[in-house]
Amino acid sequence: MRFLTFLLAATMLAGCSETADRTSTGTPGELPPGAQALSLLGDTLYPPELPPEVRADHEARLAQATADYEADPDDADAIIWYGRRAAYLGDYLKAIAIFGEGIEKHPGDARMYRHRGHRHITTRQLNAAILDLQTAAHLVAGTEDQVEPDGLPNALGIPTSTLQSNIWYHLGLAYYLKGDFENALSTYRECMQVSTNPDMQVATSHWLYMTLRRLGSEDEAAMVLALIDADMEIIENDGYHRLLLMYKGELPLESLLADVEGDDGVQNATLGYGIGNWHAYNGRPKQAEAVFRNILRGPQWAAFGYIAAEADLERMGR
Repeated sequence: MRFLTFLLAATMLAGCSETADRTSTGTPGELPPGAQALSLLGDTLYPPELPPEVRADHEARLAQATADYEADPDDADAIIWYGRRAAYLGDYLKAIAIFGEGIEKHPGDARMYRHRGHRHITTRQLNAAILDLQTAAHLVAGTEDQVEPDGLPNALGIPTSTLQSNIWYHLGLAYYLKGDFENALSTYRECMQVSTNPDMQVATSHWLYMTLRRLGSEDEAAMVLALIDADMEIIENDGYHRLLLMYKGELPLESLLADVEGDDGVQNATLGYGIGNWHAYNGRPKQAEAVFRNILRGPQWAAFGYIAAEADLERMGR
């Protein structure tokens, strides 16, 4: 709780002192019709194209979620799924509005803030994301954690994250994207405490490791890698696992580069950002910039690796 109090105070001070606050970037009134956000580099972002069969499936699921919501618009679960299904179709601003309605109706439900915080990250409203996710962390403090159902199930249909791990994970990411690595570090340490399966462990370890390297804490970063091995049973976070093994020297860089131009745009951004960041903290800024720019040529601008590449290019003045 002392850490959470510190985070809340730090965020409020940061929000008051910033003159170019990213919370104002890409607000709905500033966007052309159909656009969802402005990138951290000022580019207008529109919902990415989906394969026809994927779009049809998402639309059918949104139709059901809409019907469930309309049948009982005060039901918290119905509100959450309505918002999540809207987001899967790329309507992130609508999802934010839905979760905002959920907060008005259920101000004590941490899930509303957790999901709105996620979509504030997607739309590059980072300070708003931090405030939402810190509120969520406050609401779940001292409560029993709960598995969070997947909206896009993995191949085994086994959820790999929890409400609390998702809150801390996204909060750490928002700090990381702002370049506030000290707060990102503290937050990812909290996230590790509730990352209780191999998939969440490698995902959290990856961002924790990168944060430590950005802070120059190489010895502590090496301790993170010491807990990672090739035999971990990973269901869906294979990209993070392989990056950690590459950092550890157990996988060659070439084995990851071969997959960066595959069909999975999110995976490409994940692997690409890890590789670019590896160049950055090893003193190769030109190589890092080249990799980050290559990520931005892809369509999956909602991917965390894509947003992180934007953030680094912005800090580079590019």
